[in-house]
Amino acid sequence: MKKDNLIPAEEICIRYKVERKFVSYLFESGIIEIVKIEETEYIPDEHLSEFERMIRLSRDLEINLEGLEAIHHLLQQIDKLQQDNRRLRNRLGLYE
Repeated sequence: MKKDNLIPAEEICIRYKVERKFVSYLFESGIIEIVKIEETEYIPDEHLSEFERMIRLSRDLEINLEGLEAIHHLLQQIDKLQQDNRRLRNRLGLYE
């Protein structure tokens, strides 16, 4: 993975005004990925949108960390169902 696509976790904590513990929990829950290079932890930029979504849910709706994990799981299921639906519609289109 290119270092250009990585954002230092400490910089993200400062920019978004979150505790390091929040970032660690999201990593431990499998919501975001953390890459460690030379004792510095980075978050890949492709996980930034999911990180921002979790911050908004936490702050705006006051959802706790366990709730964020449950919401993330449900959103993943919805995404998978939408992909399956698209795939089935495409297959159905072949028979029409």
